[in-house]
Amino acid sequence: MTPDPFSLIARYYEPGSRAHDILVTHSRAVAAKALALAGRVSWLRPDPVFVEEAALLHDIGIFMTDAPKFDCHGPHPYVCHGVLGRQLLEGHGLKAHALVSERHLGAGICAAEIRARALPLPVRDMVPVTIEEQIICFADTFFSKTKGARELPLAKVRKQLAPFGAVQLARFEGWVKLFGQT
Repeated sequence: MTPDPFSLIARYYEPGSRAHDILVTHSRAVAAKALALAGRVSWLRPDPVFVEEAALLHDIGIFMTDAPKFDCHGPHPYVCHGVLGRQLLEGHGLKAHALVSERHLGAGICAAEIRARALPLPVRDMVPVTIEEQIICFADTFFSKTKGARELPLAKVRKQLAPFGAVQLARFEGWVKLFGQT
């Protein structure tokens, strides 16, 4: 049985703390958009329960990173929060949720990008595979933790992804077509 996402978050984030509030506000916004996107592609049969749970947990690893603007003071670079979240969630027996955490950064990161950019990550593909992973990754691109639950416009998301290269943008544009985002 999957633990309640908010109970799991509360194990690592003090309820009412700035880090907790930032994470929960962001994750709720991502989950709401992800559920709406899942409805747009119902013929692909995404699991809405899993989509909601995994969207709520996708950023659980940020507390282990050095991200003072989110009141997180861990030893790892922020880019590592997906891999760290994967390890944490796997420790709770949540393998599929863990993969969402690892694969949600940007529009997914492939091994070649990790090598080329010398990112402090294991050199392996971390690209969304399942429809649920794609939905959550896509939904996440529309919400900055610093903007709360305010959805970013499509043009702003494209602009933010552009510095990460053509592969990231092409993957994102494929999702724009799939999910009918305008």
